[in-house]
Amino acid sequence: MRRREFIVLLGGAAAAWPLAASAQEAGRTYRLGGVSSLPRNAPPFVAMVDELRRLGFIDGQNLTIEWHNYGPRIDLIPELAAELVKAHVDVIYVGGDVAIRAAQHATATIPILGVTEDMVGSGQVNSLARPGGNTTGVSFLATELNGKRQEILIEAVPGIRRIAALAHSKETGSLQLQALQDAGRGRDVEVSIYRVANAEEITAAIDAAKASGAAALNVLSSPFLYVNRQLILERAAALRLPAIYQWPEEAEEGGLIAYGPSIVQIFRELVAQQLVKLFRGVKPGDIPIEQPTKFELVINLKTAHALGITVPPTLLARADEVIE
Repeated sequence: MRRREFIVLLGGAAAAWPLAASAQEAGRTYRLGGVSSLPRNAPPFVAMVDELRRLGFIDGQNLTIEWHNYGPRIDLIPELAAELVKAHVDVIYVGGDVAIRAAQHATATIPILGVTEDMVGSGQVNSLARPGGNTTGVSFLATELNGKRQEILIEAVPGIRRIAALAHSKETGSLQLQALQDAGRGRDVEVSIYRVANAEEITAAIDAAKASGAAALNVLSSPFLYVNRQLILERAAALRLPAIYQWPEEAEEGGLIAYGPSIVQIFRELVAQQLVKLFRGVKPGDIPIEQPTKFELVINLKTAHALGITVPPTLLARADEVIE
C-alpha cells in the first residue's frame, strides 16, 4: 500500500477557523440531537464524538447525545426531527437534503447543522459565507465531484462507450444529471441515469445498467446510497461491473475506485468544530458553510484483479492510495 496526500484549494469557506473564545458553561449539560441515515456507532460519528471530547464536550459528562437513525426509512425523518424539537436539544445535526428540510420545517430557532451535497444549490442556505437563518453545516461539492468521478471512471476503463450513473431520486437534481450526460457526450460516452427511491430498487437498477450495455457505474453522491453501499459493492462485484464511489473509505471496503474527501476526516475536522461554535452560542447564520479542501483518489487493485480490470499506469501514478 502506498499513499501521498494532495490538497486542492477551492473557493468558499475556509477549512479551519479559531474556536470561540468562551469556554463551556460550568455545570451545564449540552444536548445534541441527530437525525441520520447512519447509526451512532458509524466511524464518522465516532470520530466526531472523539473530537468533541478533545475539545471539552464529553459524552456522558457535560454532553448528552440523542441520536435517531432512520436507515433506509426516509419517511420517518419529519417525525424524528419533530421529536428532537420537543426534546429541546441545543443543536440538531441532520444528514442529507431531506433531513435538513425536515429540521428547518420543524424549527426556526434551534440551531441546525446540516451535512449534505450542495447546501446553496438546493436552497437550504443563502450563501456559503453567510448562510442566514438557523442553519449552517458542510457542503460536499457534489456536482463538481460527481463529474470528476465520471472523468476518472472513463479514464480507468479505456475505450468505454457507455456508463451508468446510480442516483437517489430525492437527492440528485435533474440539472446535475443532465450535466453528467452532457459531459459524457463531450467524451463520446453515453451516460444512462438510473434513479432509485428505496433500497429494494438498487439491485434491479444495477442489473438493468449492466443489461443495457453499461461497462462501468458511477455511484453518485448520496447519504442514501452510502448507507446502502454494501449492497452496491456486492452487486457490482457479482456483475463484474467497475464502479467508482464517493468516499475513499468505500474503496478500502472493496470498491474499485473512490475519489473525494474522507468522510471520517470531515466529521472530525469540520463537523465537530462547527458543533462547538454552536454550543458556545455563535449564531448558525453567521457560521460559514464549510467545504472539503482535501481529496483522495484510492484504487483497490485487489478488486481490479477480481474484475479482470487493468488500471492504466497513468491513473495509478496519480492515486493517493493503492490497495494491493
